[in-house]
Parts: sequence; structure tokens; C-alpha cells
Amino acid sequence: MTHHSRSLMACLWSALLLSCLLGCPAGSTPTTDSGEPAADKKRIVILTNGDDPFWDACEAGAMHAEEELGLAGQGYVVTFDRPVEFADKAQVDKIKQYALDKNLVGLGISIYNPDSPSVYKELKALQERGVQVVTIDGDINREKYRDGRYAYLGTENIIAGRELGKAARALTPDGSKYAFFVGNTGSANAIARMTGFTEGAGAGFTEVERLEDLGDRPTARKNVQDALDRHPEINMLVGIWAYNTPQAVAVVKTRNIRNKEKVLCFDADRMSINGMKDGQVDAMLVQNPYQMGHIGVQLLKALVEKDQKFIDGMYPDYAQEGTRDLFNTELRIVVPGKETPIKADVFSPGTVYMTIEEFEKWLHERDLTSS
Repeated sequence: MTHHSRSLMACLWSALLLSCLLGCPAGSTPTTDSGEPAADKKRIVILTNGDDPFWDACEAGAMHAEEELGLAGQGYVVTFDRPVEFADKAQVDKIKQYALDKNLVGLGISIYNPDSPSVYKELKALQERGVQVVTIDGDINREKYRDGRYAYLGTENIIAGRELGKAARALTPDGSKYAFFVGNTGSANAIARMTGFTEGAGAGFTEVERLEDLGDRPTARKNVQDALDRHPEINMLVGIWAYNTPQAVAVVKTRNIRNKEKVLCFDADRMSINGMKDGQVDAMLVQNPYQMGHIGVQLLKALVEKDQKFIDGMYPDYAQEGTRDLFNTELRIVVPGKETPIKADVFSPGTVYMTIEEFEKWLHERDLTSS
């Protein structure tokens, strides 16, 4: 190396050292927005089954729990993670990433495919490492993979389906011919909702089609169009996932067939709420994703800290069999107004009955726009 090269190298090292001294005080470590050392934070993650407005309220609940419990001051950080795709691989890839994070202590996951051996395998690996795992909103196959999580919290979807089926029966007592629209016909929550709806609606109601779109909105709209084209006798459209109903509403409005079609749905997407206010939606079975996120974070913290009193409050006779590892969150039926033929007394005692005006007030009080 020439004298000139050695001098240049020395200058570069000096500049680098000076930069570090100015930018990184001695003994400092990377910090979070609150100023806490990021490397020391225990992570609680909520992983969804895809990206959908339904999860906005769940994320709000999780973040509010983090704030209310003062988790930042206790060495925790909560992360809400939404895979772009509705797919097994998207969830498997995320879980594999978490496996590399030594600070991960708790995972709440909404299972996309309950029968996925790959998801089950990755969840078991996390558990063996000491990570606490619960399912939220979408459970794993309870017959094959129940030990892949500690417990489930969320809607018991077959009950939710029955409640919406009761609304359908009150709306058209003489029966209807209906079609289901959903992201994935094989998803556990979809199967349970559709089965429950059929049971709740009862005799006189006939399922004509059930169509999946794999999370693609244009396909979701085309499914409604195709079903009506193939089966002009259909007079009831049932949206199973949050984004399905706005597609049904758009098709009904475009074709000017609202006088023929009843529209019922699960979840309160903002466009579905507006649709009901405009007279385009007859009934919504609304879950409480805010509660799912809020309680989910509380439960994961309790499991990490072995807070048995809190755990017993949710699962008083816990066992991984029957319903003893299931915690049911709130259900509510939302109707356009008091003039509807759908009345509160047709539903189970635990189901909350609300008009759209009352429901919007409930959302506003929680700084939410959908649920």
C-alpha cells in the first residue's frame, strides 16, 4: 500500500469513528418511539388471516389494551400483523419469521386454513420454544390439531350463523332461495357460519350456491353476477366475510333488483353500514373484533406471566376438549330500524339487538368506523 493510500485509509477510519461518536453516545442501544430499548422488549403479535377492514377494530382493541395495561412500561410491545394474501403460505412464512425472533413471547393467530399441517407444525415449534399461542376469530381443526394452541377466543361461528338464519326466517317467513359468498369455502369460520345459517333459517330455505373468491374483490363481485345469471330464482344473498356484502350491494343496485333480493351479511364493513343506511342491507350479524384484540392481548400477557386468576376467569374449567378451551366474544344483530320484521325476541338471550343508528353510536364511542 502506498503512503498516499495509507493516509487516505486513515482519514476514512477517522471520519467513521467521529461519526459513531457523534451519532451513538457511549453505551447506547436502539430504542422504540417511547425511548425504551427495543432489543429488551417482549413481543406479543396478533397475526390475521389476511388483510381486510374487519381487522381494523381488532387492531384498535389490541393497541388500546397495550395502552391501558401500560405494557410499554412493563417491557412489552404489541405488533398487529396482516399478511397481504389469504393463503396458508402467507401465514407459514410469517410464523417462520417469528421463530427467528428471540423476543417473541406470545402469538394470537386467526387461522386461514384449519386443516393446514404446515401451520400446525410451525405453531408447535413456537410452543416448544416457550411461546404462548392462542387462536383468535379463526380456530384450528379441533379434531386433529387442537394442541397447536392453548385456547380459542372469538365468535363461535355456528351460533353466529344460526342467529343470522333466524333473521332470514323473520324476514321471509315463507322461505327463500339463497346463495353464500365467501373468501374460502373451506375455512372453519365459513363452514360453521354457513352450516349455522342453514340450521337457523330452517325449512323453506334452499341453498342454491356457495361461491369463493380467495380474497379477490373483482372475483367476489363476479361471483354475485354469475350466481344471479345462472339462477334467477335466487332471492337472498348472504355475505359470509366482511367484504362480500358491498359486492352484493353493488350488483343489486346496478341491476335495479332490490325489490327482489334480500341482502344479509356477517360483519359490519363500512360500505355495508352505509348500504344499510341507504336501504340496501336487511340484517347484519356483527362480531366484536375490538373485544377479540383487547382480550387477546390480555390473555397472552396472562399466559406469559402465569396469571392463573385471569386465565381461570376466561376458562374456568379449562381442558382441551369440548368447549372448555373456547371463549365466546359478543354477537349483535343490526337492523335498519324499528320498522323491520326482524324483532329482538327471535334471537338468543345473549345476542345484542341494535338498530343501525344505535350501532353507529356504539362505534363512535370506541373511535371505530367498522366492526
